[in-house]
Amino acid sequence: MNLIKSTSTFSLFVLLSRVLGYIRDFFIAIYLGSGPLADAFFVAFRIPNTFRRLFSEGTFNAAFVPSYSSELLKGRRHANSFANTIFNLLLLGLFFTILIIEIFMPAFIKIIAPGFSNDSEKLNTAISLTRITFPFLFFICLASFFSAILNSHNKFAVTAAAPIILNVLLIICLFYAENLNENLVFYLSYTVTFAGALQFIFLLFFVKKYFVISINFNLKINEKTKNFFAKLLPSIFSSGVTQINILVGTIIASFQASAVSYLYYADRIYQINLAIAGIAIGTVILPNLSRHIKNNNSLKTIELQNKALELSLFLSLPASLALMVGSEQITSALFGYGSFDQVSVNNSAKALFYFSFGLPAFSLIKIFSTFLFARNDTKTPFKYSLISVILNIIISLTFFSQVGFIIIPIATTISSWFNGIILLIFVINKNYFRFRSNFLIQTTKIIISNIISIFIFYFLINFLASSIEYTNNYKFIFIILIVLLTFISYIGLSIIIKAFKISDINLKY
Repeated sequence: MNLIKSTSTFSLFVLLSRVLGYIRDFFIAIYLGSGPLADAFFVAFRIPNTFRRLFSEGTFNAAFVPSYSSELLKGRRHANSFANTIFNLLLLGLFFTILIIEIFMPAFIKIIAPGFSNDSEKLNTAISLTRITFPFLFFICLASFFSAILNSHNKFAVTAAAPIILNVLLIICLFYAENLNENLVFYLSYTVTFAGALQFIFLLFFVKKYFVISINFNLKINEKTKNFFAKLLPSIFSSGVTQINILVGTIIASFQASAVSYLYYADRIYQINLAIAGIAIGTVILPNLSRHIKNNNSLKTIELQNKALELSLFLSLPASLALMVGSEQITSALFGYGSFDQVSVNNSAKALFYFSFGLPAFSLIKIFSTFLFARNDTKTPFKYSLISVILNIIISLTFFSQVGFIIIPIATTISSWFNGIILLIFVINKNYFRFRSNFLIQTTKIIISNIISIFIFYFLINFLASSIEYTNNYKFIFIILIVLLTFISYIGLSIIIKAFKISDINLKY
């Protein structure tokens, strides 16, 4: 496998999906802004979307890929039999889970957004919308199962492209927003579920080459299946700890008017980089890392782990610094139109500013967790993630009454750095990972490139200050220009001082 080429392919489609996601949210910001209707929709959308991220963005892979890869070594028949058992159990489990939650949706929403209980109209809207969006979970979890099979065969492009379907359909729906008025949120909700079904069908078409479905509910749960599900639940929690922390934040933020919306828009911006710097790299390295470890190839294992860590830092550090320096200008340029007023921009930018400090940590958690997932260890990341979530809840609840919603990104950042650091200490102490001799030199070069580039970014932000003010309708064009110029400078500097080597593009891991 070529790490950089595979990651680039995966990242290209993920980036396209995130850009379309931004266009979707751009129109949502214009038509819904950050009012009570927006809060209700974002809760309804956040719940299935969080589960989508928990399942699809590397989490299901973490439990499935090592087990499925082991069965592949025995032959396609063994692998297909194992996969069918998992598929049928998922089918049953998801159906009954969704049925039960649909029946008890009012109680479920009061748990997820307890602050809505004080506003009966907002609460009832959230209940209705979530009932519409929740079947999305059924389709997207099964689609994630197909993605895991494709990833096991090193087919990453199709799985990365699948989420584009959701964003394209929502954008099409938003084109008719002016005619839909308050019904817009209901049409958007129906579109979410329809998109989930289409994504399932799309991946089914491609997975047929590697997996033949056999629906059979007369299941014999053997030791391999038990081991898989024993790994799955911890991996969902540990690999999706950032999403769980954000969901916890949504629950707490529901007590403050419009806070759910502010956090949603801030989350959408930094998720673009997280998808590339953490999720894409973690997803791409898992199949080969599992094989190297199984074959006791320690040299390849160490090389792949170090290069993954370097690449993660190379991608996450510049984004983190840029969001710290230009959080308000970026938020304004991306969402500051229509119903999304100056107050909404300022509050979302504050949340983004504090989230940006945690961006490298969010990515490192994905990378270090993958080192353990490749060894079939999902319990250790689960244990540390649980501590991290508890820490997040304690900080958020302790200071929410004094600080308000802004404590949520602060708590998420603190708990994420805690999680990332203890994972690093663990993998080093267990001798699962060691730094190569040139890692410190490479990291220093990456830091130098970042320092110079962020000064260029800061200069451009100030030089074009009047062009990116909230009142300028063309500010989006100027912020894109600033980002592109800074990015080109960063890549150029990195090549000159060899923080990034062009020769690495052709290296096999």
